[in-house]
Amino acid sequence: MHITLESDYAIRIVNCLCKSGVRMDARKISESTGVTLRFALKILRKLVASGIVKSFKGTQGGYELAKEPKDITLKEVIETVEGSYVLSRCLNPGFECTNDHSDGPCRFHKVFAEISRDVEKRLDSVTFERPSSRT
Repeated sequence: MHITLESDYAIRIVNCLCKSGVRMDARKISESTGVTLRFALKILRKLVASGIVKSFKGTQGGYELAKEPKDITLKEVIETVEGSYVLSRCLNPGFECTNDHSDGPCRFHKVFAEISRDVEKRLDSVTFERPSSRT
């Protein structure tokens, strides 16, 4: 199992903005992260719409964080591009399970739901705050 390329790129973009600490234009973000400009712009639009990133127009325009890195979680960034995380599509509302239900609910549904909650909890516990260096 892996996260999608779009999620990976969104994480790179947010991390890039966190590390720079300054407003950056899309081209610089693209070059710094290895994400094509076109794809970076698509992701940046989603990050702006979700309130993670702010955009500025004009000659001094660009993108910067809308929140402190400590207030941005991996879960929030991934859900911005992917939607809610679920291990199995059977957990999505409206999904019609085709497993045998003759002896009650699908036996895997509960396990998938528990794993999904554990993953969500873990992703929500990781922020973009830089670890403080010890002296």
